[in-house]
Amino acid sequence: MIPTEVAETLPELVPFARAVQARRPDDGTWCEAWTVRDVLIHQTGNAEELARVLEAFLAGTPVETRGFDREAPYHRLSDADLWSAFLRNCAHLNDIAAAAARDLSPDTEITWTGRTVTAPFFAEHMREELILHRWDLTGDDRTAVRALDEPWMTEHSVISVGRPLLARGRAELRLAPDERLEARLRTPGTDDIVLTADADTAGIRLAAPDGPATIESDAATRLLLLWGRRPADPSRWHSAAGPETLRRVRTLLSGY
Repeated sequence: MIPTEVAETLPELVPFARAVQARRPDDGTWCEAWTVRDVLIHQTGNAEELARVLEAFLAGTPVETRGFDREAPYHRLSDADLWSAFLRNCAHLNDIAAAAARDLSPDTEITWTGRTVTAPFFAEHMREELILHRWDLTGDDRTAVRALDEPWMTEHSVISVGRPLLARGRAELRLAPDERLEARLRTPGTDDIVLTADADTAGIRLAAPDGPATIESDAATRLLLLWGRRPADPSRWHSAAGPETLRRVRTLLSGY
């Protein structure tokens, strides 16, 4: 049973929970090499870490964000205990997000994974994780596509998450000092997502459409591509950029 106040803060929690419960823990998912149980472990750790960092800031004792080794204790839990931990951590994140909304200015800067974000980021980021990883469980069903299509999902990914999406992929490209990659992911009627990378840095931003698109798609598909995923139906995106350019763009987007 998910409390009403938690479902209001995290409206994507109930659809995600139903998707988990409709499958066996050892079923495979669209997230390569992850089972349903692996996805749930990841989400349990996400909820814990988002709450931990925000709670510490509220207490006046800021902490650094931990890596994904934070998930290790959850691997040792039974399926039933893992499910309980997941719901408990989501409820705790709801409580901390409510306290932050009450006690902090919305533009208060808080350190998260080497950059600064604002207090509303923490619940919003959990919402994005619930949408994205529900797609890992269900693929392109109507609920997943509708949620991925929401403009705030694109804004959160580009503006609030930003460069960490590209860091590992940029390293894997191994660009020479004089090489530079630029790509435009376009959804008609919206700003382009512009990706750039060179030997030292990577960037991501929203910009007005200009010139040819590297990849054109609907908004939901663009979001999946941005997070290193592919829709089940390949006709949902198209490109005239050529296979080598697409390979490089896919590598850039493969690391988060």
